[in-house]
Amino acid sequence: MPDSDKEDLPYKHIAVEGVMKSGKTLLANLLSQRLGGRVITDKTDNPYLNDFYEEKEGSALLSQLVFLVNRYHQQVKLAQRDLFEERLICDYLFEKDKVYAYQTLTDDELIVYDRIFGILSERVPKPDLVLYLQISLPTVQRRIAKLGSHLEKNISERYLVDLIEAFDYFFFNYQQAPLLVIKADSLDLGREEDLAEIVHQVRQMKSRQLYYVPLSDSEGAGRKK
Repeated sequence: MPDSDKEDLPYKHIAVEGVMKSGKTLLANLLSQRLGGRVITDKTDNPYLNDFYEEKEGSALLSQLVFLVNRYHQQVKLAQRDLFEERLICDYLFEKDKVYAYQTLTDDELIVYDRIFGILSERVPKPDLVLYLQISLPTVQRRIAKLGSHLEKNISERYLVDLIEAFDYFFFNYQQAPLLVIKADSLDLGREEDLAEIVHQVRQMKSRQLYYVPLSDSEGAGRKK
């Protein structure tokens, strides 16, 4: 691991995002090894998640609020103890919780959710840099079929389409921190070349938003846009 990768990097709080099976947790761990820093992973324990997937009445709101509160407590603890002591690389962005909420909650439930989110979000630290791994529906479906849990394999195609569109829309309008969007359908994080390209892009970030196509992508012979 080149020591130069850890030097002179201004970002102390990096968030990696993407829909399920986008590779965000793997990338967060690899960036931690390459850039230095501690990985913070999303807490997935949720007693209402099974009920949500089984579409039991009221479970969507309960499940969403558990995720929201868990992430809030985790982020506040980071802000109090570690944010200025070491580099943190999170495999989620707190604000993205609203993406899922708006896909699953009723209008009445959203009124309750939005009020709670508004109160909690004021204390959550903003990252210095966000990476968004953008993948398409066929890629999500292929990875779920190969690696997904039983619950994930029962997710409808309509929900996945809506979720991908919601993520793209959210990050198209994201202005809270510098954003690196990576077209990740053909990204192979097991290849040193692919990881090195991403590290290079992180170190060279100079604009508020950059869209990047890795060299391994089959469509574009890898060009920055």
